[in-house]
Amino acid sequence: MTSLGATTLPRYAPFDAVAEKYDQVWTNSLIGKAQRGAVWREMDAAFQPGDRVLELNCGTGVDAIHLAERGVEVFACDASYAMIDVARRRLASSPPAANVQFSVLAIEDIALLASRGSFDGAFSNFAGLNCVQNLPGVARDLARLLKPGATALLCLAGRIALWEILWYMLHGKPRKALRRIRRGGAVARLAADSYVKVHYATVGQLKRIFAPEFRLKRWTGVGISVPPSYLEPLAQRFPKTLKVMERADHWLACCPALRGLADHVLLNFERV
Repeated sequence: MTSLGATTLPRYAPFDAVAEKYDQVWTNSLIGKAQRGAVWREMDAAFQPGDRVLELNCGTGVDAIHLAERGVEVFACDASYAMIDVARRRLASSPPAANVQFSVLAIEDIALLASRGSFDGAFSNFAGLNCVQNLPGVARDLARLLKPGATALLCLAGRIALWEILWYMLHGKPRKALRRIRRGGAVARLAADSYVKVHYATVGQLKRIFAPEFRLKRWTGVGISVPPSYLEPLAQRFPKTLKVMERADHWLACCPALRGLADHVLLNFERV
């Protein structure tokens, strides 16, 4: 699936069904802002003005435009036509200097970008890579697109989310509580008649998948004390408590004993 200058007919992608409501449900939610803020701290340190960065599964374009407003050139892609449409509308209302190009392109098809030259870095936020069926193949394709020494900052849903386990166990739903550790992954329902297969790898597994082209420099947890997005009603009721949790996350993110229990893990890879 691509819109790289070719004329193509729109093809349905699972996330098309949630594109128009995605910002309302996640981007603009208190929990979404808290988790994204943690990612942005790492992202702003990793990519500098003048860098040319590839973003995978860019969704509605929030991260790409944030980077572009800091002087980073971004080529952002997503498999969902509807998500890219929302992203382009957001770009139209952003500062004219924002240097972003949005394209409909599935993660599995990034090898098609080889003719566009090498990138100084790559970025993927909030579990898009969890939905990839052939992650080793994507890792190899990504390596061919990045310059030696480039940073690949990848945020995936964690394997063991303590909040999720406790919440669903307390509500008598053990199957849902343990869905991330189920062999073969899980099927997530996005909307009526819209489903996606999700895989939850450990950090050790991800490190092996991306080797030897990439070296894992460091990783942090995102959403250790801050809960997953489906607890937004509680966050709305207790915003001050969420702020305390957000500050706690800042200190717990690198804690070896706790970072693996986060809703998401953020991996900083170096192209070697």
